[in-house]
Amino acid sequence: MSKVLIIGAGGVGGVVAHKCAMMKDTYSDIMLASRTKSKCDAIAKQIEEMHGRKIHTAALDADDPKNTVALIRQFQPALVINVALPYQDLAIMDACLEAGVHYLDTANYEPIDEAKFEYSWQWAYRERFEKAGLTAILGCGFDPGQTNIYCAWAAKNHFDEIHTIDIMDCNAGSHGKAFATNFNPEINIREITQRGKYWENGQWKETDPLSVFTPFDFAECGVKDMYLMYHEELESLVQNIKGLKKIRFWMTFGQQYLTHLRVLENVGMTSIKPVMYEGKEIVPLQFLKAVLPKPEELGENYSGKTNIGCWIEGVKDGKFKRYYIYNVCDHAQCWKEVRSQAISYTTGVPAALGGKLLLDGVWKKQGVWNVEQMDPTPFMQQIGALGLPWVETYPDQPLPI
Repeated sequence: MSKVLIIGAGGVGGVVAHKCAMMKDTYSDIMLASRTKSKCDAIAKQIEEMHGRKIHTAALDADDPKNTVALIRQFQPALVINVALPYQDLAIMDACLEAGVHYLDTANYEPIDEAKFEYSWQWAYRERFEKAGLTAILGCGFDPGQTNIYCAWAAKNHFDEIHTIDIMDCNAGSHGKAFATNFNPEINIREITQRGKYWENGQWKETDPLSVFTPFDFAECGVKDMYLMYHEELESLVQNIKGLKKIRFWMTFGQQYLTHLRVLENVGMTSIKPVMYEGKEIVPLQFLKAVLPKPEELGENYSGKTNIGCWIEGVKDGKFKRYYIYNVCDHAQCWKEVRSQAISYTTGVPAALGGKLLLDGVWKKQGVWNVEQMDPTPFMQQIGALGLPWVETYPDQPLPI
């Protein structure tokens, strides 16, 4: 049994804290830390009422590693689960190295002043974590995370060679708001407004933002338009799935959401360049984040389901094979279990399980690793019982695009 420090008390942080509290055999003691301690206290109260377990809370400004180092030395966890802002990844990794604890996150680093996310900054820490005898696991949410593990599972059990991967993320739920994002609005909008990008025949190809789309019939969600985007797991899967010829990422959006997004973009509200307002610099996107509904507040009235999975084609025993693995998650059921909507739930549950596998010694190896580099079997054996069961199918028709 081990102590864990969870950094970040947004929607995902709440799910991770709930789930860790439910894994009593692994997590002996839990601390939830955030810049706003009152958010941690509210989650701690939920956990005590729902699961009969008390957790610790703390205020933490994770931008400066010395603050995190001080808290680690005070609490002495074996693992830090980082579900704070991606801007803080490197500072938290620095703190883990200095304090000598393992690290796990769900989203890769991106600089605050540039809408660009990639793993290169965190992969540069490999040698330092190896020399320190520590493990750092990157991208252990759902996408990235469980989708990467689906690919590793397929490579291990279903294919001799994987040639194409299409990761498809559908949210068919309704939160009743005119416009809201299902995770941090600042990160979400930066991601969506970037140019699309996919990998084919050894090179990256770009598209205009949300310009390529196709309808797809998602199980339990219906026919939805899914749009080609760039997403971080493409970068690591290109390196770690051998023989890959093409990989793409798709996400569904409703027309109401896209209309609001276009208007906000056209009037400059999605910009990350500071502007002067009444003698003070503000970042339009950060202001927009402040006035939009908080993702952790969407869960109570959320209805509908999500469907996220991987469509994979390749060769097995010399013959072409098509394989589709996915999870369906119900927003209302997530609220009943951990006071969350399904987007936060599908990210937080894999993080809690990844931390468990690390602490139990199953995924413990020195260095910095993406989740598809770990053995997928123990994860797949446990994730269903934790709330994210998976379905395997063998489609007889190709994707429509």
